Amino acid sequence: MDREQSQRSDYGNGQQRNNSTPAPPYSRHCSGCRVPPFVYNRALRYKLAGFVLNNSQGVTIEVEGTAEQLASFQQALRQDAPPLARVEHIGVESLPPCHEQGFQIAHSQSGKERQALISPDSAICDDCLRELFDVHDRRHNYPFINCTNCGPRFTIIQDVPYDREKTTMRVFTMCPTCQVEYENPTNRRFHAQPNACPACGPHVELTAYSTRVDSTDPIITAATLLSKGAILAIKGLGGYHLACDACNPDAVQRLRQHKRREAKPFALMVPDLETVRELCFVNDAEAVLLQSHQRPIVLLNQKPDTVVAPGVAPACDTLGIMLPYTPLHHLLLRQYANERQPAVLVMTSGNLSDEPIAYRDDDAYTRLAPIADGALTHNREIHIRTDDSVLRLVGGTPQFLRRARGYVPEPLQLGFEFPVPLLACGGHLKNTFCLGKERQAFLSHHIGDLENLETLTSFREGIPHFEHLFDIDPQAIAYDIHPDYLATRYALDSDIECKIGVQHHHAHIASVIAEHNLEGSVIGIAADGTGYGTDGAVWGCEIMEATLANFTRHAHLAYLPLPGGERAIRQPWRMAAVYLNQAFGSGFTCLSLPMLQTLDMQKWHILAQMIERGINSPPTSSLGRLFDAVAALLNIRQEVLYEGQAAIELEALAHKATTEATCKPYPFAISKGTPALLDVKPTIRALVHDLGSGAPCEQIAARFHATIAELMATACAMVRERTGLERVALSGGVFQNRLLLELMLVRLEKQGFQVYTNRQVPPNDGGLSLGQIAIAAAILRGESMP
Repeated sequence: MDREQSQRSDYGNGQQRNNSTPAPPYSRHCSGCRVPPFVYNRALRYKLAGFVLNNSQGVTIEVEGTAEQLASFQQALRQDAPPLARVEHIGVESLPPCHEQGFQIAHSQSGKERQALISPDSAICDDCLRELFDVHDRRHNYPFINCTNCGPRFTIIQDVPYDREKTTMRVFTMCPTCQVEYENPTNRRFHAQPNACPACGPHVELTAYSTRVDSTDPIITAATLLSKGAILAIKGLGGYHLACDACNPDAVQRLRQHKRREAKPFALMVPDLETVRELCFVNDAEAVLLQSHQRPIVLLNQKPDTVVAPGVAPACDTLGIMLPYTPLHHLLLRQYANERQPAVLVMTSGNLSDEPIAYRDDDAYTRLAPIADGALTHNREIHIRTDDSVLRLVGGTPQFLRRARGYVPEPLQLGFEFPVPLLACGGHLKNTFCLGKERQAFLSHHIGDLENLETLTSFREGIPHFEHLFDIDPQAIAYDIHPDYLATRYALDSDIECKIGVQHHHAHIASVIAEHNLEGSVIGIAADGTGYGTDGAVWGCEIMEATLANFTRHAHLAYLPLPGGERAIRQPWRMAAVYLNQAFGSGFTCLSLPMLQTLDMQKWHILAQMIERGINSPPTSSLGRLFDAVAALLNIRQEVLYEGQAAIELEALAHKATTEATCKPYPFAISKGTPALLDVKPTIRALVHDLGSGAPCEQIAARFHATIAELMATACAMVRERTGLERVALSGGVFQNRLLLELMLVRLEKQGFQVYTNRQVPPNDGGLSLGQIAIAAAILRGESMP
């Protein structure tokens, strides 16, 4: 049919309006900043008239042409979207022909209801990278080169729609050449909001903190200083890093001392995949993850005898490595490679231990000058801090340990609709918050541990920023039921009247249910270090039947006292002594164990009295504390310097075991009743026997992992007998243990279970807010256990 027709498309998040053609099922998210030039060029290709408009609801297109032209155009919208664009929805309606001539991009408009989505920051694209190192290009060696397919987005945007005047780039007036590029619809930089060049854009400078520097060429000087052992603060996309030569033990140790980070591993940045392969074993999937446009930190198994200083990741068998993602990083690493081979830099967060990363220049100077010798910085303002994302591959699938730069604020598409706009406040450690409306959940960037004013301020400032960007006015607020969490206090002090408390471990399981769009009940295993239980105990190993709205606790690790409360978390020997006391009685002190040779018996007698009198010794079912106890029993770690250190080192030791005996579980017991009690006294007795018999510690560590996997699989089989459920959801910080998780996956799948784990959010407390918001939505919908 050649008769001229006209169509209007709401492309992206726009609402379908009286469509004569149903919108196709499309789940790609549209980022308005890239779509108008793409639409313009496709309209020209198919000789269509009309316009494209980027507004606060998404992208609106009016096109006029033959039916054949319009069909080809719609197919192009679906199949040929720009590299970083994702289209969630295309709504189409027919209009009377206007007989227009030509196609144009109309000016962006604001609206009362914002529905357009904000893109995450993206690593430099291949085209820009080629230009960066092309001596004939006018942006040769320019540290802020970008185009519509790469560069800063979320960290510089202040309001929507995404136009230059609503970003921190508004202070830089484009030169005539950049302006021509910006206005040319056929140019790769057409409407690229951060577009700039050396003549008109941001610039980099090297600032001395405690050493004299020559700033004629800041990047060359910075590379030279780093090669000589200096520590530098480097301003990135979402904040400052602290960098030093990763192969220089003295520089690494000095950074640890100044940063007050005694043992937690440092992240590394290297120039290319070849250098990564020199340091670590890298499979194809890990290589893809490293080179993705998100450029996360990826945890990789390190090779023996690596050149990296031991102080980078003490007692760990993995390294966290990322490739350069900004032009500045590429320039610095290339220059550094001329000074030092292999070119490996520590690139850790710019902060003191446990504080949020510095991102404002004055704050960075105040906090980082005592740590670093100088700063490689620039004058493009960061509007919101964002840490690097951290992932690892488990069972061939990526697992988030921290979801931030490159992924936030891309929403999670859910299988249900929020009855009202919602806010969930997350937990106390690894905090994130989450906002929800319609079928989208907007999980925040990593906020961190809410243990100081700076992090709490970041939490308080982040919520209204997200509310403003995504036009969400929460009508209900969800929070963890722990009464002392600062995020909980924020919720209880909020003006939002509808408040919904959520149990910690139910939220973990709900996060899996929500992201996989599971309906009905599942068997949930929530395993971590600490979570407030409905009975006031410290939960941490819970086997439950769960829906989004409710849960029933079918089994848990048998309660033991947590002597000294928080101190027992920092001192694993306490839980080791408790487990020994439970397994052997008070005479355990006579056992021949290396751990007991250093145990202060006077301290234990005091703890024993505290436990007997019920003083500061709450009952706990924490699996995390059991891992701590076994690490102490094997004399790996009696005190920890960061969260999870004992378990991380226990897993690293277990990886060294090579015999088939490592697969044989120790004995355990499960009591009858609801909830059933998972009893590991037999495990402790057998483990101690192996220790006394001289069995290698790595073999004992591996057998312990196999034991926990077998115990959890047996508990699931028990719940299946009671309920008939075949689906298992695993979540909680313990499942950051790759060895344990992979052992469990094998056992559960062998028994015919369908197993689901967190894939879009971390299994640790960084994913709690998604579970909280999903539970709150289900409660408000009036759902209940089937």
